[in-house]
Amino acid sequence: MQEQDDLLTRARTWLAEDPDPETAAELTALIDANDTAELTDRFSGTLQFGTAGLRGEIGAGPMRMNRSVVIRAAAGLAAYLKAQGHAGGLVVVGYDARYKSADFARDTAAVMTGAGLRAAVLPRPLPTPVLAYAIRHLGAVAGVEVTASHNPPQDNGYKVYLGDGSQIVSPADTEIAAHIAAVGALAGVPQPADGWLQLDEEVLEAYLTRTDAVLTPGSPRNVRTVYTAMHGVGKDVVMAAFARHGFPAPVLVAEQAEPDPAFPTVAFPNPEEPGAMDLAFAKAAEVRPDIVIANDPDADRCAVAVPDNGGWRMLRGDEVGALLAAHLVHKGARGVFAESIVSSSLLGRIAEAANLGYEETLTGFKWIARVEGLRYGYEEALGYCVDPEGVRDKDGITAALLVAELAATLKEQNRTLTDLLDDLAMAHGLHHTDQLSVRVSDLSVIANAMAQLRAQPPLSLAGLRVVSAEDLSVGSAALPPTDGLRYYLDGDYKARVICRPSGTEPKLKCYLEVVVPVAEASDLTSARTRGQEILDAVKKDLAAAMGL
Repeated sequence: MQEQDDLLTRARTWLAEDPDPETAAELTALIDANDTAELTDRFSGTLQFGTAGLRGEIGAGPMRMNRSVVIRAAAGLAAYLKAQGHAGGLVVVGYDARYKSADFARDTAAVMTGAGLRAAVLPRPLPTPVLAYAIRHLGAVAGVEVTASHNPPQDNGYKVYLGDGSQIVSPADTEIAAHIAAVGALAGVPQPADGWLQLDEEVLEAYLTRTDAVLTPGSPRNVRTVYTAMHGVGKDVVMAAFARHGFPAPVLVAEQAEPDPAFPTVAFPNPEEPGAMDLAFAKAAEVRPDIVIANDPDADRCAVAVPDNGGWRMLRGDEVGALLAAHLVHKGARGVFAESIVSSSLLGRIAEAANLGYEETLTGFKWIARVEGLRYGYEEALGYCVDPEGVRDKDGITAALLVAELAATLKEQNRTLTDLLDDLAMAHGLHHTDQLSVRVSDLSVIANAMAQLRAQPPLSLAGLRVVSAEDLSVGSAALPPTDGLRYYLDGDYKARVICRPSGTEPKLKCYLEVVVPVAEASDLTSARTRGQEILDAVKKDLAAAMGL
C-alpha cells in the first residue's frame, strides 16, 4: 500500500508541473483510473540520456518523451555548455515532422534563451543533415535535432551535436546526463516566450549550395529515379537538390511523399523493414526507372534498389557503401575511408587497392565522423557520409546525389550498379553479408541472449570452428568498450559474426559476413548461393546458441 501511495504521489507531483495539456490529461486519466501497472511503467525511472541522446515513446511521465523531459534535457545541456565555457554561445535547433517535434524544438529554444545562450531554430521541419550542416555553417557551440529517425510513429527523440558538427560521445554524454539530473523543479527553469532567432531559408540554400562539392562538374546526370520520402521530411530537399544539379526530377511515391507522423502506409518507417518499399516498387514497375531511392523519415539514411529479374531488389547497406567507395576512388578521392565494425570488410580492400587510409570504428556516426582525415564513411544501416567537410554525419541527401551520379555514369557506359558490384566481387571476392535481427517487447530478452553467449560461447557455427571470440565490452587499443561480441570462423570464407544490442531500437542485432572467392564471372551466381547457404546456417546455429 505504501508503494502505491508513493507511486501516486510521484505521479501527482509530475502532473502538477506538466506544461502540456495533452500529457497532463493523459496522466490525470491514469491517476483517476488507479492504473498502477501503467503508472509503474512510466515512473519506474527516467529516460536515460546517452550517446544517442534521448529516444522513447511519447507520453506522460519520466520514462516517456514529453515536454517536461525535453525541458529538463535542454536545461541540462545548457548548464553543460556554460560549464564548458560556452556562455552566450549559439545553439541551433532542428526538428522533423513527428508528433510533438515542433513543441520540443520551441521548448529547447526557450530554455537556451532563458539560460543566457543564443538559440536559432530551423525554419520548418527539415532533414537532420541540414541541422548538422547548420551547426558549423553558423558557428554554433552545439545543435539539437528533435527526431526519432526511423522509429515507430509513437516515438520521438532528442539528438545532441557539439560545435564540431558531430554527435556527442563519452564523456560528454555522462556529463550532460549529470547536469540533467541536477535540474530541480521546472518552475525554476527560465522559459521566455521569445528571444530566439527563427532562421529563414538561407540556411537551407547554403546547405544546397554545399552539395555542389559532392558531384563532378560535367558528370552524366541522365538517370531516371523513383523516390520515396517514407512519410518524412526529405522530399522537398531531394527534389531541390536534383533540380539544382540537372538530374531529371525523380518520380515520387505519392502516398509517402508528404510528412505524416502516423506513417500510415508502413509498419515501420524504415526502408530496411519488410514491406516498407512495396509502394516504391509498385511505382517502379509502372514507370520503369533506372534506380529507386528512399530516405528514412529524417533523411539521414539512403536506401537504393535496382532492377532484378523483372522485379526490384533492395541493395544492402554494405553494397551501397562499396559502390559509393568505388565511385569516389574513380573520382580521385584522397583521405581516409572509415566504417563501423559491423560493416563489410570490403571497404578495407577497396581502400587498400587504392592506397587510401582505412579505419574501423564502433557503431554509429558519432565515431565515424571523428576519424582523422576522413574522406568517406559509411555503416551498413544505410548511413553514408560522402562530404565530411560539409556534414560530419550520415546524409541521405548527398548520398542520393552521389548514387544518382554513379548510376548515370554507368548508364552512359551501358552498365548498371549491379555490373559494378560484380566487378568488385571479381576484384576482391564476393563479400556476402546478412543480419539476424530480433525485435523484442521485453528488453531482458536481449540481455539474457548476450549473457548466454558470454557464459557459453559457441564452439562452431555452420560447421565452421570459432577460432576467435572477442568480448568488445572489454575494449582494446583500437576500440573503446562497447556491449558486443565478435567471432571469427575457421576456413577459406573469412566468416565473421558480431552480436550487439541496438542503440536506438529494442532489437538484438547480429551482423554476418562471408567472403567467397570468385575466379571468373560465371562463378558469381554459385558464389552468391554458397554465401547465402553459409549465412543461413550461421543464423540458425547462432539463434540456438542465444536461446532464441
